[in-house]
Amino acid sequence: MVVMSELFTDDFRTTSYWWDRVPRPMLPEFDLPRRVDVIIIGSGYTGLSAALQTARGGRHTLVLDAEDAGFGCSTRNGGQISTSIKPPFAQLARRYGAQRAAAILQEGHNSLAWVSRFVAEEKIDCDLRICGRFHAAHNPAQYEALARAAQAQPAGLKVEAQIVPRAEQHGELGTDAYFGGVVYTRHASLDPARLHQGMLDRAREAGAIVAPHCPALDIQRDGAAFRVETARGAITARNVVVATNGYSGRIAPWLQRRVIPIGSYIIATEPLRRDVMARLMPKDRIVSDTRKVVYYYRASPDGRRILFGGRVSANEVDPRKSAPLLHAELARLFPELAGVKVSHSWCGFIAYTFDALAHVGARDGLFYAMGYCGSGVGMAPYLGMRIGQQVLGRQEGATAFDGLAFPTRPFYRGNPWFLGPAIRYYRWRDSRGVPRG
Repeated sequence: MVVMSELFTDDFRTTSYWWDRVPRPMLPEFDLPRRVDVIIIGSGYTGLSAALQTARGGRHTLVLDAEDAGFGCSTRNGGQISTSIKPPFAQLARRYGAQRAAAILQEGHNSLAWVSRFVAEEKIDCDLRICGRFHAAHNPAQYEALARAAQAQPAGLKVEAQIVPRAEQHGELGTDAYFGGVVYTRHASLDPARLHQGMLDRAREAGAIVAPHCPALDIQRDGAAFRVETARGAITARNVVVATNGYSGRIAPWLQRRVIPIGSYIIATEPLRRDVMARLMPKDRIVSDTRKVVYYYRASPDGRRILFGGRVSANEVDPRKSAPLLHAELARLFPELAGVKVSHSWCGFIAYTFDALAHVGARDGLFYAMGYCGSGVGMAPYLGMRIGQQVLGRQEGATAFDGLAFPTRPFYRGNPWFLGPAIRYYRWRDSRGVPRG
């Protein structure tokens, strides 16, 4: 095992691996307009996708961000796209009825298909690959549950899946730490920063103005419009979209109370020999597992590194402290990597919700889309597009999430004090093979 002083490469960075190839954009300075049609708060996937719709729809659109454009999890994630909606059909059917449940699950399929079309139609070079996901079982009971679920998918909502018993696991992944799994063949990977840069370019080409380092400080009604106070003065807009997801703050307290910011940590290994990569990841799948405190990983687009992510702590955000924890898990899964060094370690905040569903809509005239529960690479640009269409009043902007109650909990104000006990509890369940629920 690598000792702490030898864990990091000489050029180790605490910034996203994806930023090496796509540095944070340097946008030109300009005087802010005092009146626009649409203000979008947040310049990640959601905000840019909404801006592309409204700008192409003829609306004078301004996108604000407190940091660099795309500073949040849109350029810090693992670059995996699935059809994932967290609650299963049976649970959704109990909540909303079978028809609404099917429509909600269909939105997961829609998001993956839409991103693929969008990248192709907009000619965004972001290393998009339909590589398939190996979803690995961390104990025998979970393998049986995965196999049953793959064979009993609801009619009309089937995801192409291949069951992989443990005896055949090395054909998918070079480890003995799992007990088989399921391959979802249509799931995909991409370079998230290159996707974001392409979206930023298209939005600006369409006429949207993007103002980084210009935080929105307050939103107030101004007759039939809104007045948004920013660090560079007040701006009036007919419509406002809040697209802050895991970085939601006091600007919209009602929304802040309904999303749970959760740090997702990732490391990148130093370059590995190609024969090692071919042995460990022979089909270049993206990988996740069945633990509640999940790990997810993949090869870098050039096939030379492993990008390994997961939730390692309730409140630790120092990448130098999260890196050894992730490295230890990587070495547990792949013992031959115990001596491999880490070149990058970083963190981004995703947003969970209390009902494990994304939410999109409007409240008191404020539009929003957020709470992607770990599936934001596909769902955020897709629902950003839909909320942009809703701002334009277009019928095709309707989603299966419209009108769903957006729950919170008493006394919750955006500080997830309960994460520590919850993570410890779920780690205990994972270690003892307690079924997921």
